[in-house]
Amino acid sequence: MAFQEILYGVEEGIATITLNRPDKLNAFTETMRREMIEAFDKTDDDDNVRVVIVTGAGRGFCAGADLSRGGDTFDVEKRQTITGGAQSAGQHWRDGGGTLTLRIFESRKPVIAAVNGPAVGVGVTMQLPMDIRLASTEARFGFVFARRGLVPEACSSWFLPRVVGISRAMEWVATGRVFPAAEALEAGLVRDVVAPDQLMPRARALAREIADNTSAVSVAVSRQMLWRMLGADHPMEAHKIDSRGIAQLGKMADAREGVTAFLEKRPAKFPLSAARDLPPFVPWWKDRPFE
Repeated sequence: MAFQEILYGVEEGIATITLNRPDKLNAFTETMRREMIEAFDKTDDDDNVRVVIVTGAGRGFCAGADLSRGGDTFDVEKRQTITGGAQSAGQHWRDGGGTLTLRIFESRKPVIAAVNGPAVGVGVTMQLPMDIRLASTEARFGFVFARRGLVPEACSSWFLPRVVGISRAMEWVATGRVFPAAEALEAGLVRDVVAPDQLMPRARALAREIADNTSAVSVAVSRQMLWRMLGADHPMEAHKIDSRGIAQLGKMADAREGVTAFLEKRPAKFPLSAARDLPPFVPWWKDRPFE
């Protein structure tokens, strides 16, 4: 099925998801949410995809939620009445941005954000579970929720303090101000800030470094280890997972190939698939609500 509000393409191991409502600065809609989740399902299942890049069409990355409904935009009960939804806000309604960020969090492939322009509200919170964020000098960021009478969404109260620390996170959330790419770089929200015409080449070069030199299975498992250990209460939890990982991956074909290639001084050709060959201990985390 063709996408309506995103573009999706795969080239030489790199999938690119482009938010595609340029006349609206790629404002976020329910359609865009569904399509992005479907795109991440595709990247997980496609052995030809090693890395995912997310960017925006036109001069914006994502201007936040589409506010065309006016003052009732965030009134869940009125929205569900219009769409025929059966649940009220008190009956386990789920924030749409959160369903997207949780899907990105579960990705088997590393995700690079290439932030080409303004990214506010869900336009910035959707980036937080992405692994590496690169920004154009034209990018702007804003956790503007308090200026709209709302609270941070898309699981950002979990992600943001872990990315930049509680003090900077609370400053940005409490003020709701929009800030430049240079400030995002200084705080560690983004990895690099580059000229607009260098943004996608920089993102692709980084993606190539991953795709050409690493085991898909190693990266998939390592990604989950690093993210999930952010919530561990003792390094022993990491030691338990490290030990299981080394024991199980160490006897798999990719480990044999990685060591043999190193000894033979040649590029490795890893045979295993992140879609089908993850070791038996994955997933080791407990079941979570809503899943």
